[in-house]
Amino acid sequence: MEKQDINRTLTSLRNLCSKREYCISDIREKAVKALDGDVNAASDVLSALIRDGYLDNRRYATAFARDKSSLGGWGRVKIRFNLQSKGISGADIDYAIAQIDEDKAEEKLDRLIRTKIKALEGDPEWKIKMIRFVLGRGYEYDDVSSALERIQNAE
Repeated sequence: MEKQDINRTLTSLRNLCSKREYCISDIREKAVKALDGDVNAASDVLSALIRDGYLDNRRYATAFARDKSSLGGWGRVKIRFNLQSKGISGADIDYAIAQIDEDKAEEKLDRLIRTKIKALEGDPEWKIKMIRFVLGRGYEYDDVSSALERIQNAE
């Protein structure tokens, strides 16, 4: 692999990483593809990006967890699973999940449940369907049952 190709790839990936957060595994795929499968050259590019602060799995995991929780309405279970699938370490995942604003996550869960209750109105199996829906969003059963109780008591 020519030095010119490596530098071009490095510049391109720096530009990409300066626009939003990426995890190391995602950029590794892009680097290997851009360098026609040269794993060694891709490894050099990754090392430079990490050294220069363009890539940081903990920073990525924190941004991912915050966005998926507040915007996507995902629970901790789904967030953890998705971060694990990207090769993020357990320590970085734990740190990221600890950074989620619990009050906002609870509010998001309550809004999800209220919206789904309206959609399931009149359905005799609404509670089972509700629990299945919210568990599918990655919330833990205890959180779901607490939220359902909180909402039912408020009405």
